Amino acid sequence: VIVAVSLSAELGGEADADDILFVLARAEDGLSMPVAVARLRVADLPATVTLNDAMAMMPSRLLSVFKEVQITARISKTGNAIAQSGDLTSEVKSARVGSADPVKLTINQLVQ
Repeated sequence: VIVAVSLSAELGGEADADDILFVLARAEDGLSMPVAVARLRVADLPATVTLNDAMAMMPSRLLSVFKEVQITARISKTGNAIAQSGDLTSEVKSARVGSADPVKLTINQLVQ
């Protein structure tokens, strides 16, 4: 899954260059553990990431076995993988696994 991530101008001042950016793919089955995760820094934004099986959280749940996944991006102020108040996040979008069309995400929301 190709994901293009940017940070909104309105929240640009809320993130430091060394804050951690997570790009996450979750299965639509409702389990909270991501299927695949990419970890970058805010300094890398805007960024295009290709999520693949090598980024799987569990070998038994590879990205390639799903037809569609939910994609989101989040900036963590602490580097913690679990969302916390003060983190910055994007909307959640559905993505078809294997599509050549990038999912475009803008980080434009504050986690409360």
